[in-house]
Amino acid sequence: MPKPCPGLPASGLAALGLLALAGCAATSSAPAPNPYLTGRTLNIAHQGGELLWPSNTMLAYREAVGLGVDMLEMDMHATRDGALVLSHDDTLDRLTDTRGRIREMTLEEVLRADAGYRLTPVGGEGFPFRGQGVQVAQLRDVLREFPNTPMIIELKQVSPSIAAPFCAALREAGAQKSVIAASFSDAALNEFRQVCPEVMTSMTEKELRPLVLLSKVGLSGLARAPGQVAQVPVRAGGIEVVTPAFIRAMHARGVAVQVWTINDEAEMRRLIALGVDGLITDRPDLLKRVLAER
Repeated sequence: MPKPCPGLPASGLAALGLLALAGCAATSSAPAPNPYLTGRTLNIAHQGGELLWPSNTMLAYREAVGLGVDMLEMDMHATRDGALVLSHDDTLDRLTDTRGRIREMTLEEVLRADAGYRLTPVGGEGFPFRGQGVQVAQLRDVLREFPNTPMIIELKQVSPSIAAPFCAALREAGAQKSVIAASFSDAALNEFRQVCPEVMTSMTEKELRPLVLLSKVGLSGLARAPGQVAQVPVRAGGIEVVTPAFIRAMHARGVAVQVWTINDEAEMRRLIALGVDGLITDRPDLLKRVLAER
């Protein structure tokens, strides 16, 4: 039977099927400095503030930065001719007046789409952004216009890979220290880590799962933490993810906890009180007001 680490409950080993582990594997080295562990909750504009302004557009990012958010969050694909553009979906169908898969379209075709076509902002009516020249944003423009704004950039496209051109764009802009790379794809994120080791990353669901489960019995040190940020939902698969124990365990590893996607005022307050390091929200205006109360 494995030997539990001093001060950790031996019963937890059996509870999580860890009987095959040999010896104590908890981490003991001091964590590296993490700029996203600030002691306060960061206001992170999801897609620039999806319920307020057209998703993943320069208009949204400008409005969010003008509002005073701490970070921008965005999603990335590549066009057929290799341009890196920002869109949550792999098609333009849901959010614009144009249909088509981004990776099968040229940049010129993508930029012709009206990216403000379908949005009725929360509390508003009609389609105020239609016909206003709102385009799908390009990564190069975002990096150029907001050099001092930290960003979370999610690699949505897995095939063909965009890891290398993404890294090249960050290096060209000198943005390696201001970006967190994210992905739901293990293959995409691991490839990016290999080609761009100087850029911080979050972690995939597969990487986070053992950290979440082991934190419930005080044994998260037995699992690898290959990223510097844990971007997580409040709960998943019937399991409460964001708990005081998980937050303590991540902070002990030097990992920041950022929670998505939080648009409810009461939930914002609850999570802030728990001590999460960032809230990813479609309502950065609401979160700004909640944070100002503290």
